[in-house]
Amino acid sequence: MSDALINGLAGAGGGIIAQLTTYPLQTVNTRQQTDRDTKKEKKKLGTLELLCQVVKQEGWGRLYSGLAPSLVGTAASQGVYYYFYQIFRNKAEAIAVDRRKRGLGDGSVGMLSSLVVAAISGCTNVLLTNPIWVIVIRMQTHTKASKKVQPSQAIRSPEEILVSMEPPPYGTSHAIQEVYDEAGFWGFWKGVIPTLIMVSNPSMQFMLYETLLKKLRQRRALNKNGSKGVTALEIFLLGALAKLGATVVTYPLLVVKSRLQAKQIAGTDKKHQYKGTIDAILKIIHYEGWSGFYKGMSTKIVQSVLAAAVLFMIKEELVKGARLLLSKNGTLSKPR
Repeated sequence: MSDALINGLAGAGGGIIAQLTTYPLQTVNTRQQTDRDTKKEKKKLGTLELLCQVVKQEGWGRLYSGLAPSLVGTAASQGVYYYFYQIFRNKAEAIAVDRRKRGLGDGSVGMLSSLVVAAISGCTNVLLTNPIWVIVIRMQTHTKASKKVQPSQAIRSPEEILVSMEPPPYGTSHAIQEVYDEAGFWGFWKGVIPTLIMVSNPSMQFMLYETLLKKLRQRRALNKNGSKGVTALEIFLLGALAKLGATVVTYPLLVVKSRLQAKQIAGTDKKHQYKGTIDAILKIIHYEGWSGFYKGMSTKIVQSVLAAAVLFMIKEELVKGARLLLSKNGTLSKPR
């Protein structure tokens, strides 16, 4: 079994566990990002308050709306990303070794090379898996209509009644049909432009992670008395720190992506409808100000840092276990 395949499968496994752990926070964060209420006097609910509100009004199950396609997307995304990342990483390392033989460099992969490798892997991942995440966003932002009827609303037109009613259980097939009816085949690639730009997030994340891990291992190598290995806790902390830095920089793009992928409500104010990436950016600035790009950021930081830390920790442990098992059986192929 190749090293790239081991990393791909380990990444998929780690991604699924991280997703299960933090999914309720992800659902709440998506709702915060897609909140288009521009009334400044309205009190904004915090993460815990919004969690409680969803549970009280819609039930626990709504926090996990879209979990099935999300798990498929996570496994696919992490598997594709780590598979191609390892392939390109091996080639970058081979080039670095060749350069050292010619007296150029120290034989290690530099920060720029790590960034390019992560960016290419990320773009491949985005183009292949974007339709899955459009479906997930639709399911996370789908809310139950209130069952209470106010006296002033007792007499309503058939159109108003239809809008206020909750459709039958909103599943994956409903979301797929909704996206297709709204924008056709290309509707499944809504938000792909900001998502491609957001490739800089995992690129920064993995660049920071690889750099911090390399320095830690170098320090351990110089310590003759102590252990030279890196513990699962240290991997957890390095992953959290790397994700924190990347999330703060790229969060506004994530808000734009979520707005584009969420349902565009026909017949409402045009400020709630976006024709594309540039239109979404301009309308958010005009109607909500720069703060609109940072809605739910605190929730995202907690969710992303926790998910990334769990992902890195689980992935590294799975890779170690797989290599140990395969080396004993003699079926581990060396990277070229």
